[in-house]
Amino acid sequence: MQSSSLGVQSYCFRGFKDNQQVIQRVKECGLSRIELCGVHVNFAEEKTFDQVIKLYRSQDVAIDSIGVQGLNNNLAAEEKFFDFAKRAGAGFISVSFNPDTVPQSYRTAEKLADKYNVRLAIHNHGGRDWLGCSRILQHVFANTSERIGLCLDTAWALDSGEDPIAMVEKFAKRLYGLHIKDFVFNRARKPEDVIVGSGNLDLKKLSAALNKANFNGYAVLEYEGDVNDPVPALKRCVEAVRKEF
Repeated sequence: MQSSSLGVQSYCFRGFKDNQQVIQRVKECGLSRIELCGVHVNFAEEKTFDQVIKLYRSQDVAIDSIGVQGLNNNLAAEEKFFDFAKRAGAGFISVSFNPDTVPQSYRTAEKLADKYNVRLAIHNHGGRDWLGCSRILQHVFANTSERIGLCLDTAWALDSGEDPIAMVEKFAKRLYGLHIKDFVFNRARKPEDVIVGSGNLDLKKLSAALNKANFNGYAVLEYEGDVNDPVPALKRCVEAVRKEF
């Protein structure tokens, strides 16, 4: 992974609903790439898509991916996600599957991914989520096409008791995305967002593992603290990543 390919998850800026404000803060962080989430795009309203995409393009902020999008075997609703991604030039969608709709939702997702030439990356959202477990992810990938892979969220991997470095190694061939995020935990195991590399995430080892895996997917920073002013912390996250990558 090249540090120049680093982006940011728009959820970091959930305190700012206007996309112009988001773009300004992305640039203040020294970045020019983004993963857009539902806070900043109404993925149910196709008539808004071109306006949002035009705004980001006009200010040279690339939309690498969108998500995290929940997939429930609803072809009509979910095709809009793929339509937005194609219009935006995004090659990836970070996703989560509803366990009550699999395996049918896998087949629908594969069909749409083939049609729109997009890769889907499952977001491992913590120990309370069924897709936060490496064993489950291994089962999913054994029963889906290569259109479906992993968006490794490093902090939620830690929350699940997983080793994010080992997950890079284990899922190298299906690793399509990365949420670079770090947690510390209190005695009650409640997580707290911190500057990446200052908590339980070893950035140097992560960089080495990604290089060994020949990772060429999308990578975004995610810091959910300081909702009203996340830029100072995100700038420190950018510096930390660029130092090691």
